[in-house]
Amino acid sequence: MAQYNIDSLDQKILGFLIKNARMPFLEVARECGISGAAIHQRVKKMEDAGIITGSRLQVKPKALGLDVCAFVGVHLNECNSYLNTIEDLKSISEIVECHFVTGSYELLLKIYCRDHEHLMDILVNTIQHIPNVQKTESLISLDQAFERQVWVKDKKTVKKAK
Repeated sequence: MAQYNIDSLDQKILGFLIKNARMPFLEVARECGISGAAIHQRVKKMEDAGIITGSRLQVKPKALGLDVCAFVGVHLNECNSYLNTIEDLKSISEIVECHFVTGSYELLLKIYCRDHEHLMDILVNTIQHIPNVQKTESLISLDQAFERQVWVKDKKTVKKAK
């Protein structure tokens, strides 16, 4: 796997784009004291290395009336068929993250719902009806203390993504 060397200028560029992916490259260039073309080149190199995979809007779930955030541990009957289970879970729009994990569960889900009744419906009438799902265990988030993007700080070499 190829390596990509991140320098302090790359870190600065990433810092601006993580805070605001819509920040114009010319504004980033002014803040960094280099040309807009140099920003384009560096961002392109980081995209090619798999460090930057695009940009997206962030929608706040509460603004859409999704007031309940839950983390759901999923126990499977057969761990080796988790890929089929994941395909079934992808069709449930309330699930925003799905991780194959070590520990007590095979899968860990992050779910947003309108209220507790909506969460119960998703758990009982949808997730628990998926073949290979043995049982679920839910943790309801009372408050999200903070949220942030991954940040590469003072790391000079990053493995190039596939």
